[in-house]
Amino acid sequence: MDFEGLSTHFQDEVRQLKSKGFKNWESLVSLQDKDLYVLAQKSRATTRNLKILRGMASFICQINLTQSEAALLLHAGIASLNSLSSLTPSQVIERTGRLERQLNLGRKPYLDIRVAKKWVENAKRANSELTQ
Repeated sequence: MDFEGLSTHFQDEVRQLKSKGFKNWESLVSLQDKDLYVLAQKSRATTRNLKILRGMASFICQINLTQSEAALLLHAGIASLNSLSSLTPSQVIERTGRLERQLNLGRKPYLDIRVAKKWVENAKRANSELTQ
């Protein structure tokens, strides 16, 4: 899975990542903060945006979310598997629903309790696998 369809807001980061050999989400998951800092040096990429992309990569690769689902969680303030696994499905719906209302999308909320429950369970499972 590659970075196609990302907002143009991340174009400098994607360009920098691709130039350094990072071609897909899987290649970002294990990057450390120091790696992101090095990638941002001497380029227009920002460490902040690279951290956002790494967070998206974690959701995409470790609990099988789509790029838009991962972005929804991040923009709703749920930045990691650990933070997702500590929430109840109702809290996830509350946070994402609040974001969608702020954006005034005028459509039915994207997330329902069944999907939120699955995401939280998958995050808990992935967290336990990572700590073993």
